Order: sequence, then C-alpha cells, then structure tokens
Amino acid sequence: MSLLFEAAFGVVLGFSLAAPPGPMNALMAARSAVSFRAGFLTGLGAFSADLILGLVVYLLQRELDVELVIRYVYVLGCVVMLFFAYRLFTRRPAPEETTRDQLSAYSSALGVGLSNPFQILWWLTAGLAFAYIGGAVLLGGLFGAILVWIVAFPFAVHTGVQRYPRTRQYIGWVSGALMIVFGVYFAILAL
Repeated sequence: MSLLFEAAFGVVLGFSLAAPPGPMNALMAARSAVSFRAGFLTGLGAFSADLILGLVVYLLQRELDVELVIRYVYVLGCVVMLFFAYRLFTRRPAPEETTRDQLSAYSSALGVGLSNPFQILWWLTAGLAFAYIGGAVLLGGLFGAILVWIVAFPFAVHTGVQRYPRTRQYIGWVSGALMIVFGVYFAILAL
C-alpha cells in the first residue's frame, strides 16, 4: 500500500510540474498547433530537461547554494523567454515539417527547460524534498505523469486546431505573449 501511495503521489507531483500554464506549455501549444510530432518533441525536450535537472539537483544537493546563483538564473530565464517569444512572433511555419524542424523542437525545448527558473526552482525545492521522502517509486510516478502530459497535451491542441484551424494563429499569439510575460517577470525577479 505504501508503494502505491508513493507512486500516486509521484503522479500528482508530475502533473503539478507539467500541467500549469507556463513557458514550456506555451511553447508546446504553439508547436502542437503546427503538428503533433513537433509538440511531442517539444515536450520530450522538456522531459529531458527535468531528467537532467533532477539528476543534477540530486547529485549536488549538498553543494548547491541557491542564493548565490538565483539572480543569474532569472536573468538567463528572461533572455531565453524573450528570445523564444520573438521566434514565435516572427516564425512562419514551413509547409512540411523537416527533420531539422524536429531536432529544433526538441533541442530548443531542452534549452528552455534547462534555463527556466520555474523548473530549476521546482527541482531545487519540491523535487529535492520529495526525492528524499519517496525515492525511486515517487520519482517514477512523477516522470510517468510528465510522459502522459507530453503526449496528451500536444494531441489535444493539435486535434483542436485540426477541427478549428483559425485557432492556430491565436495559439501562436497567446504562446508568444506568455513568453514575454514570463520574460518580464523573470527580469523583475532578477532586480
């Protein structure tokens, strides 16, 4: 029963990390409006960032002093968010998705994830604390929930855009605007 509770708690934590509106979901939505594959690969980049951040935080937990680096994390997050907002507003979708587009979807999401202050802080706080509490079973549930999200969310967005094609343009605008909002927010936090 304890293992089942830990796994279920991990699933809840995974959705608490993956589902809230934020820079990564904005990027996933914008790319899912173009193709399910691009949205999924964006989610996979975010998932990879969570794996890397989780591993780094777990391995360096005793060496990390968040107060020393947090301002730099916010500045980097601001720059990355504003860069991707610019790309969302200026990018014109290609008629067909190429292998390069797919690699870009994954690698850019990995970069956003590794520089997103929300993801970094989540791992430095809640992620680290819960890793101690539940260990591998809890973390398995957490990453399982993230995997479900990176399939379900792009599928839902892409299916909706196929049914209502005009929403594609609005998703891009809202996604770009969210990136700007988070970029400005991170700049304010860095002050």
